[in-house]
Amino acid sequence: MKKLILIRHGKAEDPVHEISDFERSLTLKGKIISRLMAQRLMEKEKSPGIIVTSPAFRALETALIFAGEFVIDTEKIILNSVLYYKMNLQNLPRVLANINEATETLTMFGHNPSFTQMANSLSMEGCDFVPKNGIVCISFNINTWSEIGRNIGKMEYFLKPDKEL
Repeated sequence: MKKLILIRHGKAEDPVHEISDFERSLTLKGKIISRLMAQRLMEKEKSPGIIVTSPAFRALETALIFAGEFVIDTEKIILNSVLYYKMNLQNLPRVLANINEATETLTMFGHNPSFTQMANSLSMEGCDFVPKNGIVCISFNINTWSEIGRNIGKMEYFLKPDKEL
């Protein structure tokens, strides 16, 4: 059994000409909601397992906040540029190829539209739009990460930030 958790980064600063998209940081609200969502994930999971994140600053910041809440050494966070530049179902094996088969849970931090598309493609149930700080957990009745494929996963939960935040 394998479990893939997809977490979209928190609310980022608005784009400005002087700062690249890659460098945009989380807003204060984005940081606060990230921490609250990490606490909600802790109600579901004892550990996020291996953490892999897009190197874009807003995704990395979100991953760091979650790692802090789970008391995970931040040096164990894996940066993978595929999650920023080319994340899709066809490139998922490139990310999974570096994950030890003994790992049962993999948590990835990244962006839309790729995370919404992947959640819809991997799970039989599909999901609607993954909002900022949205968390989608999909389980797979498989033995190796290379067996992950279209429509073979089961959506375990889909957590969204509360509207009033």
